Amino acid sequence: MTTATASSAAQISRSVCASIANRQAFEQPYLHYLVDDFLPEGVTPALNNLPFGAPSVGEISGKRELHNDTRSYFDAENMERFPVMREVAAALQSKEVTSAIASAFNAPIDDTFLRLEYALDIDGFWLQPHTDLGVKKFTCLIYVSDEPGHESLGTDIYRSESEHFGRSPFIPNSAMIFVPGNNTYHGFEKRPITGVRKSVILNYVTHDWRAREQLSFPNTPVRL
Repeated sequence: MTTATASSAAQISRSVCASIANRQAFEQPYLHYLVDDFLPEGVTPALNNLPFGAPSVGEISGKRELHNDTRSYFDAENMERFPVMREVAAALQSKEVTSAIASAFNAPIDDTFLRLEYALDIDGFWLQPHTDLGVKKFTCLIYVSDEPGHESLGTDIYRSESEHFGRSPFIPNSAMIFVPGNNTYHGFEKRPITGVRKSVILNYVTHDWRAREQLSFPNTPVRL
């Protein structure tokens, strides 16, 4: 097996921890972070090449939950099918990574559950500004695709629900990170998308998360 899928959970854990250690912090409009080289070489291309089809947006967008029946996760079935998903999930469940996240970002993720969504966005997609406040205790948006023009498809950041502030760079194997609060507004302004915008949405969620089938390890909460 080549480097495209051969990285073990331990190798991925080391890469994630090193990336977090080199994080860049930004105070405005709320505390958020950018990290580079999040996953080991070969892992992001392997994720980019997973054979999931992008859901049709149609005339409906603005919230991901409007398309719940076509969303993809690092769940038990997909982790069985795709080793790269299994190893990434195992790494992000590991005490090495969760302890690094809790320490670096003051993230309250003890006794939470790992949720990883494989997000596929096509032309017509947009997301209204929202905060993630509530059952999500940590958010990390990992950028995956590398098609021409995708560098302009980063996450939009807002000062408030109605005031746009800026946009994170969309660089494969980089990520935007924040701990959800009442001011952490982010979304995606509608703009042309060539091909499929691919990202992995990493959250640690509380016991109140109802869709247990979305969780990577629904019977095993994170323990720091």
